[in-house]
Amino acid sequence: MKLRPNYLGKLGLSLTLALAGAIALPSIVTDANAQTAKDNRALLVRSDIQEANSKTGVITARGNVQIFYPARQIQATSAQAQYYSRERRIVLTGNVYVLQQGNSLKGENITYLIDEGRFVVLPKSNQQVESVYLVTDSNSNAQ
Repeated sequence: MKLRPNYLGKLGLSLTLALAGAIALPSIVTDANAQTAKDNRALLVRSDIQEANSKTGVITARGNVQIFYPARQIQATSAQAQYYSRERRIVLTGNVYVLQQGNSLKGENITYLIDEGRFVVLPKSNQQVESVYLVTDSNSNAQ
């Protein structure tokens, strides 16, 4: 079966990574599927370029980064993402947008602490962080 070049560009490359450990990968990867060792839940990372350093345990994705983490209902976009496997944290930089269960965060730098399920958001210089939270009206539940 021969695929057209146009189709190959869209097809991309999928790799499975273990989030619990440091893994050596080729220096350029278009898609990466990372899985936590404990619960086998996938974290999908798409970007123009991806690199992994097996010595430091750091995986870097650059260019049009998209992250999908269905187990925690998280979607994110940024210019760059770095996954620090030993510390179990993800650092997103450059026009970052995170959406989780209808709530959203915008900032220049967002760190996600995986084990705590916590985000730390920093703005661009002389700007502010923006967050939108869905708040249910307690009176509407009583009716």
